[in-house]
Amino acid sequence: MITTQRSPTGGGGLQSPRSPSSQPPFLSISVTDPAKMGNGVQAYISYKVITKTNLPEYQGSEKIVIRRYTDFVWLRDRLFEKYKGIFIPPLPEKSTVEKFRFSAEFIEMRRQALDTFVNRIALHHELQQSEDLRTFLQADEQTMERARSQDTGIFKKKPSDLMSIFRGVQSKVTDVVLGKEKPVEESNPEYDKFKKYIFELEDHLAEAQKHAYRLVKRHRELGQSLADFGKAIKLLGACEGDALGTAFSELGAKSELLSIKLQREAHHLLMNFEEPLKDYVRAVQSIKGTIAERANAFRQQCELAETIKLKEIDLNKMRLIRSEKMLDAEHEYEELKVEGQEATRRFETIVKLMNEEIVRFQDQKTQDMGRAFHEFAKGQARLANAIADAWRSLLPKLDSLSVS
Repeated sequence: MITTQRSPTGGGGLQSPRSPSSQPPFLSISVTDPAKMGNGVQAYISYKVITKTNLPEYQGSEKIVIRRYTDFVWLRDRLFEKYKGIFIPPLPEKSTVEKFRFSAEFIEMRRQALDTFVNRIALHHELQQSEDLRTFLQADEQTMERARSQDTGIFKKKPSDLMSIFRGVQSKVTDVVLGKEKPVEESNPEYDKFKKYIFELEDHLAEAQKHAYRLVKRHRELGQSLADFGKAIKLLGACEGDALGTAFSELGAKSELLSIKLQREAHHLLMNFEEPLKDYVRAVQSIKGTIAERANAFRQQCELAETIKLKEIDLNKMRLIRSEKMLDAEHEYEELKVEGQEATRRFETIVKLMNEEIVRFQDQKTQDMGRAFHEFAKGQARLANAIADAWRSLLPKLDSLSVS
């Protein structure tokens, strides 16, 4: 089992690679140093991806490459295409709003999400063996650009091919709606229960993330209100010039100090609570993609099985009448049987992998959600104490004023 070693800030660890053989194999990845490249509509953010490892299949103990968001998309698409049945880690969304996509906060959120993405892949016992991962972590920019431009997957098909695919899907949907064809669905109570859980989980996570966003917004608004209040009270204190003025000035200073603490806590809440919730919304959506792949594999298996039965009936008829086309029919029948066996093997592999992935997902979710809610509670406690201490320190002076 390969392990990853990461720094407290989320990047890769600094343990020296290529150390004595007693050291376990490891793969450490950091996504760092985002930088804006180009101008106008052609502008984009590049990232430095640092890999440290002692694995023999990698080119040396340390490699630094420059990657952009589309490179991460390429890696995810390749893994999704090749590893059917495995829950591929999600990517952060691509912002299309010009004023946000180059803001410091958005860039840092994306950097953190991309770092999480590649390290989840490196931690996965199957995905960490991927040749595409090694290409992503080691290839120069020209090689990476050539790899991206290769025609792979449904998203690289010609428009005419896509229209053919969509027309086929639309036809099948129409047949099901009109009752001409019943949908081919897998009957598995445990799996049905998991699918129901995933769809409900997505709704609940999205709702929790929405309210986490409102908490972040509330902290920021309160921080801004305290800053504005602090300035106003300090100006009021300057007008008084006596003990009352001094108290007002101190009250304004405390308000401005708490404003800074609230803004910092809002950022902490965003990065360590709202973003993890949003990340799991994306993870569930990725799992739904794997569920769709499993449904497609099951449908293909059933359709081939039905086709084989019909072909066998036709073949038996030909044998009875000793048709001249019997040899060709037997050849087609054998080819269909091979295709059917491959479809069955493909579906069974997806089922096996998904069973393992479900356990892994639940364990990882428990850890990640536990960490996120711990950070939330810790941050709120820290903020509450800071607010209480700040106001409490002013009470003696304000009490003396009210008594006098």
